[in-house]
Amino acid sequence: MSRATGAATARSAPASPGVATVEIRSSGPVPEGLVEAFEEYERALRADDVDTLDALFAAGPHTLRGDGTTLLVGHDQIAAFRRGRDGAPSRRAVVLEVRPLADDAVLVAAVTTDAGTRAHGLQTQLWQRREDRWVVTAAHVTQPARPPAVDGSIWRKVGTPLVEPAGSGVLDGLTVAVKDVLAVAGERMGLGNPTWLADQEPEARSAPAVQQLLAAGAAITGIARTDEFAYSLAGQNRHYGTPPNPAAPGCLSGGSTSGPAAAVALGQVDIGLGTDTAGSLRVPASYQGLVGVRTSHGAISVEGVHPLAPSFDTVGWLTRDVDVAARVADVLLAHRPNVAPGSRTAVIPALRGWINAELDTRVTAALAELTGAGVLAPVEDADLAHDEITAWARAFRVLQAFEVWQGQGGWARDHPGAFGPDVGGRFAFAATVTADQADTARETVRDARERLRRLLADTVLVLPASSGPAPSLHAGKDIVEDERTATVRLTQLASLAGAPAVALPVLWMSDGRPVGLCLVGAPDTDRALLALGRTVTEALAAAAASR
Repeated sequence: MSRATGAATARSAPASPGVATVEIRSSGPVPEGLVEAFEEYERALRADDVDTLDALFAAGPHTLRGDGTTLLVGHDQIAAFRRGRDGAPSRRAVVLEVRPLADDAVLVAAVTTDAGTRAHGLQTQLWQRREDRWVVTAAHVTQPARPPAVDGSIWRKVGTPLVEPAGSGVLDGLTVAVKDVLAVAGERMGLGNPTWLADQEPEARSAPAVQQLLAAGAAITGIARTDEFAYSLAGQNRHYGTPPNPAAPGCLSGGSTSGPAAAVALGQVDIGLGTDTAGSLRVPASYQGLVGVRTSHGAISVEGVHPLAPSFDTVGWLTRDVDVAARVADVLLAHRPNVAPGSRTAVIPALRGWINAELDTRVTAALAELTGAGVLAPVEDADLAHDEITAWARAFRVLQAFEVWQGQGGWARDHPGAFGPDVGGRFAFAATVTADQADTARETVRDARERLRRLLADTVLVLPASSGPAPSLHAGKDIVEDERTATVRLTQLASLAGAPAVALPVLWMSDGRPVGLCLVGAPDTDRALLALGRTVTEALAAAAASR
C-alpha cells in the first residue's frame, strides 16, 4: 500500500490477481505511522488474527464498534464478538480517505470490496495515537449490500438449478448463467424484450454450447438478461432495468451480456455464457473486473443462438478468473486446433484518441512491467492509421446494421415502439441501409480482415478492452453513446479479423473502477491466448507484490 500526503494520491498494485488496488487520499499530511497501523489492521483482519486485532483497538470501556444491526461498547464486548464469529470477512480495502483531525486523531473511511462477490462496503474508523502507537477508538462497518434473492434486472428465470448437469467432467460443481439469446431446451428465448418473449414457444433443444457445458458437469442456474436483441454495449434495458455493477457501484454494467456478467461478478454463478459481436462479452468484463473471452469466429457453433450480425457473431464466456475460463475453453474448443499465438507484441498508437488518458497511462505501465519480466516481447507500433480505423468502423456499423435488419427487420417493422430508445434508434438506422451500401461495406470489412490477420499471424495485439471505465448510471445518453462509439473503435478489431480476444481484469483507475486489458491473437489461438492471459495476470500480480 502506498501513502500520499496533501492533495496527492497514490496507488499500490494488486496483492493478488483480480483484487483492486488501494488508493489513499488525504486532506492534509498523513501523521507518521498511521498508514502502517492501518496496513497491520488489514493484514490481521485477512488472517483472522484476533490477538493483533484486539491490540489495535483501544483498551477500556469506551471503545465503539458498530454495524448495520449492533453497537458494541467497550473493548471486552468487541473482543468477544471477534472470537465468536465464524472467521473474518473476505474483503479488502480499495479506496482510503484519510482526514487528520488533530496531531493524534485521524478519521479513516475505507471503501472495501468483497473477495467473492466484489460488492462494495464501507468501513469508518477513528484512530487515535496513545503512548506512541495508533489504536482504533471507534469503528463502523457497513457490509456490502446483498442483492435480492432473484434480481429481475439480472435474471429472467432461475432454478435450483434450472438444468441439472448431463454428465461429469472438468466443470463438475460449476454453475452457469445463460444469456437470453441462447436456446435452453424447454425454455423460451426472450432476447431482452417482453413483446418478443410473449410470442415464443419453448425451445426443442439447447444450443450446442449449452449442451457441452452440461455434459462436462456444469449446472445451469438460470437464464440471464441481455440488452435488447443483444444490440447494445451499455447494459441498459428499458423493460427490465440495468443490472448492478458490484465492481463499480452506481455505474453501468456493460452489455449486451449484461445479466450473466452481473451474476458472475456477484458470485451467483461461476460462468456466464454469452455472445460477442462488437464487444458484448469484452465490455461487461472490462466494466466489472472479469475475464471475458471472445472466441474465433466460427469456432463454436451458433446453432440455437439468435443471430445479431452473422458476419461477426461468436459464442464466448465470462468468469472471475483465468483458470475457470481455461476450463471452459477446454470443453467448448476441444475440437479446434490449439495454435500458438504470435511471438511479437504490438499496440496501435492511432487508437489513443479514443482511449481515456489515465487508462492509456496504465496500459503503458502494465506493458512495461510485462516486457521487463519477459512475459511479452518488446512492444512494437502497428502501422494502422486513424483514418483507416475510422473507415473500418463505418463499414462495420453499416454491415452489422444491414445484417440485423435482414434478420430482425420484419419483426421490428411489425412491432413499432417495442424497443427502448437506444436500441430502437439502431434499428431505425438499420432500416435505411441499402444492399449497395452493404456490399461496399462488405468489401471494406474483407480488406480489414485480411490486413488484421496478416498483422496477427506473428503478433499479439494489446489494447484496453473498453475505451474507459464504466460510465455512471446517470450519464446522459450522449455520453453513453460517445463511450460506445469510442469503445467500438477498439473492439471492432477482433470482430473484423474474426479473431479471439481475452479481456483480463488487471487494470484499475484511480477511483477504483476496473478496466480490462485485452489480448487479441490470430484465429484458433483461443486456448493459447488464455494461457498467455494467465501468465500476464500472474506477472502483474508478482510485480505489484514486489513493490
